[in-house]
Amino acid sequence: MTLTEMRYIVALARERHFGKAAETCHVSQPTLSVALKKVESQIGAPLFERSSSDIRITPLGERIVAQATRVLEEAVKLEEIADATGDPLSGQLRVGIIYTIAPYLLPQMIPALNREAPKMPLFLKEDFTANLIPALKAGELDVIVIALPFAEPGLVAQPVYDEPFRVVVPAGHAWASRPDVNGDELDGQNLLLLGQGNCFRDQVLESCPRLNAPDALEHSLEGSSLETIRYMVASGAGVAVMPSTAADPLIAKEPMVKVLPFAGVQPKRTVGLVWRVTFPRLQAIDAVRAALLSCPLPGAKAVRQGSA
Repeated sequence: MTLTEMRYIVALARERHFGKAAETCHVSQPTLSVALKKVESQIGAPLFERSSSDIRITPLGERIVAQATRVLEEAVKLEEIADATGDPLSGQLRVGIIYTIAPYLLPQMIPALNREAPKMPLFLKEDFTANLIPALKAGELDVIVIALPFAEPGLVAQPVYDEPFRVVVPAGHAWASRPDVNGDELDGQNLLLLGQGNCFRDQVLESCPRLNAPDALEHSLEGSSLETIRYMVASGAGVAVMPSTAADPLIAKEPMVKVLPFAGVQPKRTVGLVWRVTFPRLQAIDAVRAALLSCPLPGAKAVRQGSA
């Protein structure tokens, strides 16, 4: 089994979808399918169970994927040793970024990073944290931009900026004329949240402890993205908690909503960079950090290096 075939199998196990796995590996779906059939033929047993609506990994497949993952991680370390002598600011940098950060950061980060490192073209991938982490460990990405805290052996996490949360309500809501909102008041409101598995949803619930009580989310509704939630608020469907980079621009451009700060201590998230300990291009990481800090992100405050 070649390293390329291992990458295909690991990607398919993670994505559970031939098309998405092929996209991750930058190959066509038929190429990935042919490679998988070849490996299964060599082994003499299926690694995945296919149906019209689902792909499930077999017990044998789980064992092989686990071993292949370890092999690929070691192969990445060898490649990084070989790459250590090159120009760290030359050559493609593969950056992953979570959905709730990308739309608000990338329009500013891309030109800023181009100024910092004009010889370093970007490959960008948006996804959930749970998918970006294994892609980073497998060497498919070089650095990711996610919400912290995060800690895992073999990976380095560095905070870059803090971003406060805002409460966004319809313009006709009873709170619209108020200066701020207490987090406990969200209990009992028609709260609009991102779906299960999204880390920002979890951060919202953590910032408002009463929302974790039984039946506290009885009147909640879900949206697929922060932009969808924005339109739901504007339509009067409920209220939402959003990061300042998504919420503050609405003050000037969206008359159908009102953006309010939290009263007292502001709940927030810390946005940071995560990369492999063995990644040799540390100047590239520094360039990404400098680019992020140069972006005038609404409400964001830089975290000094060495701070948690």
